[in-house]
This record gives sequence, C-alpha cells and structure tokens, in this order.
Amino acid sequence: QVQLAESGGGLVQAGGSLRLSCAASGRTFSSYNMGWYRQAPGKERELVAIISSGGRPRYADSMKGRFTISRDNSKNTVYLQMNSLKPEDTAVYYCVAGQTYWGQGTQVTVSS
Repeated sequence: QVQLAESGGGLVQAGGSLRLSCAASGRTFSSYNMGWYRQAPGKERELVAIISSGGRPRYADSMKGRFTISRDNSKNTVYLQMNSLKPEDTAVYYCVAGQTYWGQGTQVTVSS
C-alpha cells in the first residue's frame, strides 16, 4: 500500500510557475514508476508526465519544454515543475504510483 499526498497547487497568473510535490509513504517508493495526471472540469483525466523508477522522464506532447518531472528517492517525493503556465493548464493535478495508487489531487488555477 502506498499513500500519496500532493501539495503546491494554487492560483497563478499566465506565464508564471508552480512546483508541485507528491510525498509518498512506504519503503518501496524507489521501485515505482511515478506520474502526474490532470483533470480539467468537464474533461477526462490526462497524462502530464511519468518518471520511471530509474529516473527516466516521459511527457505528454503539450507539456514538453514547459514541465519537468523529477524524483528524490531519499525523500520519497516526486516533483512537477511547471513553467510558462497557460489558462488551459487549469486542472486538478494528481500523483500516481505504479498506475495503481492515486493521491487526492491539488488544484492549479491559471488566470489570464
């Protein structure tokens, strides 16, 4: 069992930046592929980025160059650095471990 807790969301103006964090419980964090998804109102949940247990990142095309996923296994934490934010990035952002365990989400709102 893995429990995830996201933080770092909030309200930011277009062009601004936010850094999301996802703290995980459990001793096996380093063995999980970790990911960020998001869900905007009225839309399906979509992939933002994934980082493998070995640290290899993968991004959705619309996030490439603006978002950076990273992990710190010593802190059982995965991060999502979001730059050049756009109003269409407004969504609830979810952390996932192993495509199995999900956090409660953190709201990101980008104003124009």
